[in-house]
Amino acid sequence: MTILEVLLLAVAGAAAGLLNAVAGGGTFLSLPALIYVGVSPVSANATATLTALPGYASSAWGFRHDVQSEGALSLKAIAGIGGIGSVLGALLLTITPGDTFLWVVPWLLLLSTFLFAFGPNILRKIQSGGAGKAGMAVSAASIFAVSIYGGYFNGGLGIMLLAAFGLIGYVNLHCMNGLKSILSAVVSLFSAVTFIASGLIAWEQALVMAASSAIGGYLGASMSRRIIKTNLMRQFVTVIGFTMTLVFLLH
Repeated sequence: MTILEVLLLAVAGAAAGLLNAVAGGGTFLSLPALIYVGVSPVSANATATLTALPGYASSAWGFRHDVQSEGALSLKAIAGIGGIGSVLGALLLTITPGDTFLWVVPWLLLLSTFLFAFGPNILRKIQSGGAGKAGMAVSAASIFAVSIYGGYFNGGLGIMLLAAFGLIGYVNLHCMNGLKSILSAVVSLFSAVTFIASGLIAWEQALVMAASSAIGGYLGASMSRRIIKTNLMRQFVTVIGFTMTLVFLLH
């Protein structure tokens, strides 16, 4: 890598870590940066998933006392289903040709940006509708489907998990956020292991981005306590998401 590429990855990684800590949406920066410096699209997606894992893990640890089962599935069952689904999604990515994935990327970015922008409203409507507790089969299918998506493409995973929890009957938002962090860590861990075994990780770029992402995440955690207008941050991330979508569509 050139010095400029290292700097670009470092800045993108730090910004992605900061965004994930404050509002989410770090994938909108990390994935395009990796592709820009020459990492193949499929490998870039796998590498971005790996570099997001430390942030998910630390968030999961922070929420460890808030998580409890509210639906038909136990926490162990949810984690197990998430692990299986993420491996299937990751395996699907490993057999996806690079050109095909590059064509799919803008649509995945568009979907995740839409979910990021309107997810809170969707979640409120689901909860206000009184969906009630879904049965075991529906609950398992919902978690399984979102986990496959997360194993294939990490962007928008958090809000999709929150929506799934709302659909299957969760009502405690702190519990939902905690379970979202835990399951995001599980999905990212299992998919990252699959990517490592498949040789998809761009290790040189990953080390630069992971280190800077950790710094950005630490700074973001400190900043998040001082940010009052979180809607402005969400709007900023949404603009980034739609901009990156447009860039890939015109590429």
